[in-house]
Amino acid sequence: MVIVAGHLIVDPGARAAYLEGCVPIVEQARRTAGCLEFTLAPDPLDPSRVNVLERWESRIALDRFRGEGPDDDQRAALRSVDVADYEVDGPVADPGGRGAAR
Repeated sequence: MVIVAGHLIVDPGARAAYLEGCVPIVEQARRTAGCLEFTLAPDPLDPSRVNVLERWESRIALDRFRGEGPDDDQRAALRSVDVADYEVDGPVADPGGRGAAR
């Protein structure tokens, strides 16, 4: 499994429009084979921050979806990006030996 997590920084006055423009991308991602979760969410404390969380079945599924990355308009709206991919084996068990809550 691959987890993509981090945040984007956009102009605070443009965050709502940025997120609205991302709706088709989120819809497309969620329809893509291998996508387990895809979320772009406004941060409740920082008006310029957009939190990113994605879960993919495999690196292949993620790479197939990403293609060429964001379009020019989306890229131009980004002030900074702090997002990383993490390969994980699965959920961490709790101290009682059960799987993590889902």
